[in-house]
Amino acid sequence: MSRLHVKKEDQVFVLSGKDRGKTGRVLRVFPAEGKVIVENVNFVKRHTRPNPQKNLKGGVVEKESALHLSNVQVVCRSCGKRTRIGFQRLQDGRKVRICRKCQAALDK
Repeated sequence: MSRLHVKKEDQVFVLSGKDRGKTGRVLRVFPAEGKVIVENVNFVKRHTRPNPQKNLKGGVVEKESALHLSNVQVVCRSCGKRTRIGFQRLQDGRKVRICRKCQAALDK
């Protein structure tokens, strides 16, 4: 992947898949695979063994699975709309992400 449009803690909208239309916060980003894990989206069931050392009970556990980056779109903090991401250089030389709809900076 060359450059990612999604960062950790971003609010994203799911464009396709079984959870299409849901929004959630990005928990983890995997740049090498081009995938993200979004909070409360794309749940899968995993069968786990009991592990007394880690205090884990066995059974079927539901947890979030990864989504491809092309299936999510960032939601702008200022205008609240889902938007494309642009990049802009500031006067001090920093490169920030901007919302293509309202031109507000998405990075803090």
